[in-house]
Amino acid sequence: MNKNVLYIKNMVCDRCILAVKEVMEKNHIPLHNITLGEVEIERKLSPDEENILNQHLDKLGFQLIGDRESRLVNRVKSLIIKSVYEDKAFRNKNLSEILKEDLHLDYSHLSSVFTRSEGKSIQHYQQEVKTERIKELLEYDELSIQEIAMDMGYSSPAYLSTQFKKTTGITPSQYRAKHLRSRNSLDSI
Repeated sequence: MNKNVLYIKNMVCDRCILAVKEVMEKNHIPLHNITLGEVEIERKLSPDEENILNQHLDKLGFQLIGDRESRLVNRVKSLIIKSVYEDKAFRNKNLSEILKEDLHLDYSHLSSVFTRSEGKSIQHYQQEVKTERIKELLEYDELSIQEIAMDMGYSSPAYLSTQFKKTTGITPSQYRAKHLRSRNSLDSI
């Protein structure tokens, strides 16, 4: 059985996976597997099917990705989101190593493609994603800043505070106290 992979932009969470799965089912497109940013389908789509699928995805804020560089950037973003939100084992590894192992490409190449496409470095994007996750954890108000620092792989609460303040202009304690609720959606960063 020959499988084809569709690459989809802006899939950033489990709900996105469910939404895309629903679109695939409504369009009677049999899928083999679905993960953040990728849908493995059983057969190649006709141009008409691809056009209709893209229209349905667009209504939900998603987009089929055609060119190689865009797919690569999307894959880097998906790996960063996974490393920050899901996989604690990733947090003990260097991001450049994670990307090299998964994508089998030189990190300097990945970095230049990402920066050219997004106008920011991979590290800057990773820090933005981490900041949004920290905001989320602060808003839940279930963990101390020290616990958040440990959970997010920071060496200390002080280092987390320094990085958070560089990105947001305020400390995590100030953010929590003010209940700012100024999180950005991951597809907008």
